[in-house]
Amino acid sequence: MSTIDEVKQKLDIVEVIGQYTKLTKAGRNFKAMCPFHNEKTPSFFVFPERQSWHCFGACSTGGDVFSFVMKKEGLDFGEALRLLADRVGVRLPSEIEKGPDKDEKDKLFQANEAAAQYYHNLLLNSPAGEKAKSYFISRGLSLKSITDFQLGFSPNAWETLKLYLLEKGYSETEMLAAGLILKTDEGKTYDRFRNRLMFPIRDAKGRTAGFSGRVLDDSLPKYMNSPQTAVFDKSGTIYGIDMASQIIRRQDLAVIVEGYMDVIVAHQYGFSNVVASMGTAITEKHVNILKKLTKNIALALDPDAAGEEAMLRCVEYENSLNTEVKIMILPAGKDPDEVIKDNPNTWQSSVEKAVPVIDYTIDMTVSRQDISTASAKSQVANNLLSIIAKASDSIRRDHYLTKLSKLTGISYTTLESALKVYLKPKPQKRGAEPAAPALLQTMVSNSREEYCLALLLQYPELKNQDEGLLPDYFQNTENREIYKAWLETDDLISLKEKLDPAFREKLGELLARQQHQNRTTDRYHDYVLRLRRDFLQSQQVIREEIFNIVRQSEGKGADIERLKQEGIELNNQLQAVSVELGQTKRRTENGNRRNA
Repeated sequence: MSTIDEVKQKLDIVEVIGQYTKLTKAGRNFKAMCPFHNEKTPSFFVFPERQSWHCFGACSTGGDVFSFVMKKEGLDFGEALRLLADRVGVRLPSEIEKGPDKDEKDKLFQANEAAAQYYHNLLLNSPAGEKAKSYFISRGLSLKSITDFQLGFSPNAWETLKLYLLEKGYSETEMLAAGLILKTDEGKTYDRFRNRLMFPIRDAKGRTAGFSGRVLDDSLPKYMNSPQTAVFDKSGTIYGIDMASQIIRRQDLAVIVEGYMDVIVAHQYGFSNVVASMGTAITEKHVNILKKLTKNIALALDPDAAGEEAMLRCVEYENSLNTEVKIMILPAGKDPDEVIKDNPNTWQSSVEKAVPVIDYTIDMTVSRQDISTASAKSQVANNLLSIIAKASDSIRRDHYLTKLSKLTGISYTTLESALKVYLKPKPQKRGAEPAAPALLQTMVSNSREEYCLALLLQYPELKNQDEGLLPDYFQNTENREIYKAWLETDDLISLKEKLDPAFREKLGELLARQQHQNRTTDRYHDYVLRLRRDFLQSQQVIREEIFNIVRQSEGKGADIERLKQEGIELNNQLQAVSVELGQTKRRTENGNRRNA
């Protein structure tokens, strides 16, 4: 198994995408507002069984977990691979993980710090920054807080930061590496952040690693973050950690909130042990950073967003910390910064009365369910027992069983017996093979893509054959990126130079794959037809699933009609491909008979 395949196998696309946008169950799948464009009706779908996503709205595109992270974070494949490999704990070979040395990283930190100073100065001293400064003040921030956190403003212009940094001696290459500017397909560069409130993001050492920019109106995306870089990793970054670390260690408690304003207001009112998780779910990286400072963590997050999966993750973190993660219960409908500004004593009381995560989950689940019937009691108990079973400490499990027994009226003995089912590993049937993971199914479907790529790489003359092979026909991101690089290069040497080191293993496998030396042109034509058919069939399955979801949820008639028309068009295209494949097969059979 290749390193890339190992990363894929350990990833769950629902969990990854769920850290960027709120997913709602829709049958076997999930739906959400598309994170890539502004919309009022969900058109973005995630398919766990296929480990893929698709937007049937303005984007009209989709892909796998790699393509999502690449698009969302503005990364190339190698950068996305490094980010995801780090997230699932896969060690990349040295030639893949090779990155900037210390001097280069220092240069990126310095470029970011220069940008932070530039944005901060515009906020405080320019006419263009007056509106942004007024916004911060209207949210209750003092000038001292604005200065302490070096808040800023990015002007509504395309090259002001770039030109400023060029004058300071930074190259466009360094600005691109720091994520401060973007490059178009034509090679032109422009500022990434424009007309936004700027929040510099610093690491534990106080170095500016990246930024988050907030719009001044209600347009989307509301927040834009720096992309993954050699010095910035959103999934492992804690906002405010540089300001809070000493206080967290002194008070032996870290309070995690969701928003930047929550952190700044908390510090302004003297609650300096408050940090934020950069708008993502709490990750193992966050916990590893915090547990160096304290074993005690309290979450002041939106309780409606604290679903069962989040609770299960928190229990795992409890086991890692060897202590309890607690949940703060805030006044309904109020964000942390509002609670603090209204009455700091209410906030302090919420901190002191925070309850362990499993206690909170039990209370919340039981209070929201009618458990007057036996079946309802059974369902609630089973859901909660699966969470209780995750706790590694038997004494804590005993406490939770006692509490659940009192709340539901189910005897302790019955609950204890039921818990054993969740504690005991499920036996594997003798001789039975484990179910094939989604990765295996993906690898089988990708074999035709790889045969086609191997043929193109080994027979350069095929580049002159215009068969209409589109990059989208390669549904595997890795294969698609290799094909796109092949289109843009003239020989294998330049192809290897253009590709990220992450592709070297795969490229070697493709070049070593044995090929028949006869009828290469015909075989290429056949591969293209079959890849086109595979692509259309995949689109057809996605459309059918989305159509059923929209129809069952009583979606708009226009959406249903559009999906019907798209389905008809896909059927017509599939029929045309099938006819052409049949003709190709007959020509091949006739040719074989003549040569016999």
